[in-house]
Amino acid sequence: MSANIKQQRPKARLAKGFRDVDPDEVRGVKRMLRVIEEVFEAYGFEPLELPFIEYTDALGKFLPDQDRPNEGVFSFQDEDEQWLSLRYDLTAPLARYVAENQQALPTPYRGYRQGWVFRNEKPGPGRFRQFMQFDADTVGSASPSADAEVCMMVADTMEKLGIRRGDYVVKVNNRKVLDGVLEAIGVAGPESEARRMTVLRAIDKLDRLGVQGVRELLGKGRKDESGDFTKGAELDQAAIDCVAGFVDAGAATRDATLKRLAELVGASERGRAGVQELEEMAKLFAAAGYAEDRIKIDPAVVRGLGYYTGPVFECELLMEARNDEGQLVRFGSVGGGGRYDDLVARFTGQQVPATGFSIGVSRLYSALKLLGRAEEGKALAPVVVLVMDRERLGDYQRMVSALRDAGIRAEMYVGTSGMKAQMKYADKRGSPLVVIQGGDEKAKGEVQIKDLALGAKLASGVESRADYKDARLAQFSVPEGDLVKAVREALARK
Repeated sequence: MSANIKQQRPKARLAKGFRDVDPDEVRGVKRMLRVIEEVFEAYGFEPLELPFIEYTDALGKFLPDQDRPNEGVFSFQDEDEQWLSLRYDLTAPLARYVAENQQALPTPYRGYRQGWVFRNEKPGPGRFRQFMQFDADTVGSASPSADAEVCMMVADTMEKLGIRRGDYVVKVNNRKVLDGVLEAIGVAGPESEARRMTVLRAIDKLDRLGVQGVRELLGKGRKDESGDFTKGAELDQAAIDCVAGFVDAGAATRDATLKRLAELVGASERGRAGVQELEEMAKLFAAAGYAEDRIKIDPAVVRGLGYYTGPVFECELLMEARNDEGQLVRFGSVGGGGRYDDLVARFTGQQVPATGFSIGVSRLYSALKLLGRAEEGKALAPVVVLVMDRERLGDYQRMVSALRDAGIRAEMYVGTSGMKAQMKYADKRGSPLVVIQGGDEKAKGEVQIKDLALGAKLASGVESRADYKDARLAQFSVPEGDLVKAVREALARK
């Protein structure tokens, strides 16, 4: 009876909103990360690694829906029935780390970290539920110079990665300025916090939805292409016009923009404080030689997360390129950040000023690759030593070790198939060369080296016996003692 029961097998399928990453991208991203590390290290930041999982309550009020821990984050309960979550970003875990280790850390503390973050949100084209970030933060300084330095470091990073001046811009604003505008329209105080966040998230979608889409989200709400409806902030028309005027207050120069913002905030004390911080940052940019084409003040930058308390910034790529389908692609933002002075206080009860920036690694790498400015991620495939006689595995292993000791990537075939299958394996691996030593070659003290790429090229034109003989030139014999030298010379010719 049991023999008739069909075995249930899991279906091999990729989870929705996630993706597999191929070897070329893995290598290319690692090389890009090394460049970013060099810049961050040059600014005096120190590396740090933090766990993927935090207690859900440590992630904070900025989550999309704090009353339902599974909204926006991937959460589960442990054996003690405590809620745990995969980290939503790298900033909230840093706040927990600083709160736990504050006495042992220098003040200010300057650190950087990289890693995967997870968001339980609706996936879409180019929007995944798992993606990598690279963050740098200064914790323990309330000075606008810390904010300004982060912006300058990001600008330097873009240029170190090969993005030309004029093809990127770091845009800066201040949450306090927007708070001053919101005070003027009656959206202020704890009772208006939910509406304030709706306004912030609406403005944050400007580059994706345009002015009309933002206006809809500031009003009743907006229905997207799929038919899903997003509830708006329900501001009246006068208030919508006021917020839209703030977003459009950017001018050709930092000084002109600051003048407009000062007029918009009027008598708001908080708004004036925000403008003053931006003025201090602008002076530092000018003193360090970072002109308007590298760092500009843009009122449309607000950032969508709730924990920002002052200056906020984004890095935008301005150039366009065509993808493999010939479609014109505009890259937009590849990272952002800002000041978050209240995050550590959630744990300690004492305000600890902090500021930082997060680079979207996958997005930045995709842009660099499309522009042809990513370092080539391909690595030369290994030379494969074929196993012609299983009784002589030690001989083949010695050949592989000699090649590796000489700095040549190499492997011994570890399968159980015959020569034909081994050649197919090497070809599928993209191996440049294979090393062959059967009984006859062993008796002569020789090895044969076959150039797979050259052999395939020559074989494609074989039409006669003479052509076939020429094609054999892709395979040659050398004394076993000259193996390393011969392989190195063959690889050098490629």
